[in-house]
Amino acid sequence: MSTPAHPLRVTVVTETYPPEINGVANTMRQLVARLAQRGHQLQVVRPRQGSDRGAHAGETLVPGLPIPGYPGLRFGLPVYWRLRRQWRVRRPDVVYIATEGPLGQAALMAARASAIPTLTGFHTQFQQYSLHYGLGLLAAPITHALRRFHNRADATLVPTVELRDRLTAQGFTKLQVVGRGVDTALFTPERRRVELRACWGCGPSDPALLYVGRLAAEKNIALVLETFTRTQAVLPNARCLLVGDGPELARLRQRYPQFQFVGAKVGIELAEHYASADLFVFPSLTETFGNVVPEAMASALTVVAFDDAAAHNIIHSGDNGITVDPRNPGAFISAAVAAAQDLERRHRYGAKARTTAETLDWDRVIDAVERCLFDVIHRRATPHGPGRLAATPQ
Repeated sequence: MSTPAHPLRVTVVTETYPPEINGVANTMRQLVARLAQRGHQLQVVRPRQGSDRGAHAGETLVPGLPIPGYPGLRFGLPVYWRLRRQWRVRRPDVVYIATEGPLGQAALMAARASAIPTLTGFHTQFQQYSLHYGLGLLAAPITHALRRFHNRADATLVPTVELRDRLTAQGFTKLQVVGRGVDTALFTPERRRVELRACWGCGPSDPALLYVGRLAAEKNIALVLETFTRTQAVLPNARCLLVGDGPELARLRQRYPQFQFVGAKVGIELAEHYASADLFVFPSLTETFGNVVPEAMASALTVVAFDDAAAHNIIHSGDNGITVDPRNPGAFISAAVAAAQDLERRHRYGAKARTTAETLDWDRVIDAVERCLFDVIHRRATPHGPGRLAATPQ
């Protein structure tokens, strides 16, 4: 970990933040904490959550409203003038905007009006979500709105080369690739718990299949359930668990009593669930990255996923996990069933998955973010200079 010669005042604007549970909130937690550890001054602007009793040091809480269908998540109101006033008193060197909601829109407008350099993060593929709710006609307008938002920033960070290329083809500009890390001290096979497996009804040789993520249509949850059903038809002793919350939780619990819906987990409890399972099943095709994939790999699980996002970048199929063609859900089911039957192969892939995860440390990610922060400041100060953002190695 390096200490910058010139610490920055960085404002992070995000409409989701811990204790909310999702990949964006987790990434923002890592970004804020690790930049602060390097000596930068961090200010977080986020919506007030139901659990808040007041702002913590370094936080600005703004009013928010619940997101329909997503209990516990809120979007922030567009407090443009409040941000303008706050930034006159304490002007940040750079603003990082993680979300494109009303708060993010207001922050981008306020930063531009104040001539403050801005970075945005492309963390969620909202245009793809519309396809899972019978709103496919909205995909093009959503893409247009996202493109207009991000193209007004000085740069936009994306987690993979593939996403960068896809967005470039759609007219997005100034895209830079900054990957994701994983906490291998938290997510480790050493957290495997025999007593937790016993609670699931697992004996020593009974395979436990795991899904971690939101229980929502855009996560391709129907294919998770079909995969679990087909696996139990072949292996009646297999146990199938779903960790997470979401709009589908109550309905799925009632419809699939043979599976265990254990709700959302965080921290050590989440890490123990990963490590105590045997096979990780993740068929989502709407991820910008998919933090759960390296978390499962760090826990020495064999991952079965479509060849997309994080899985495409860090899984070498047949070596440290299994990926299949995103156009072939039947192959996904077959791969998961076969892996559930093959203990020796699961152990071999899981050990190599752990080795891969150990190369994905957060310090490399924060190095890249730091370079981008300094670069947009430099480019704004010397707009006709040769400054160019550098992507992080993947």
